[in-house]
Amino acid sequence: MPALPLTIETAPGALAGILILRLSGSLTLGDLPKLQAAAKAITEPLVVLDMSGVPYVDSAGLGAIMNFHLSAQKQGRRLAVAALQQRIAALMELTKVNTVLKVYPTVADAESTL
Repeated sequence: MPALPLTIETAPGALAGILILRLSGSLTLGDLPKLQAAAKAITEPLVVLDMSGVPYVDSAGLGAIMNFHLSAQKQGRRLAVAALQQRIAALMELTKVNTVLKVYPTVADAESTL
């Protein structure tokens, strides 16, 4: 099955100070520059990474999410991950990434943490 190209859309959150990053497609090594560029442009205190449209993440993609989290922390921002597909949720459990990242079942649940 060929990897779907990654697209990233930004949208304002339900409250001021929240930015939603909607990812669609596979998050793989070749897509890291897109995610890194999106991360650098953020100024809001809370970023919700909406992963509902992501069917596949490779190890480099998982590392990029962790780097995004660390970068946000250094800047005094928070990253919340929301709406994981079952396969991605299982990967995060297996690698224990879910113990470091804040993971929520829906974008609305993540937004309520601000």
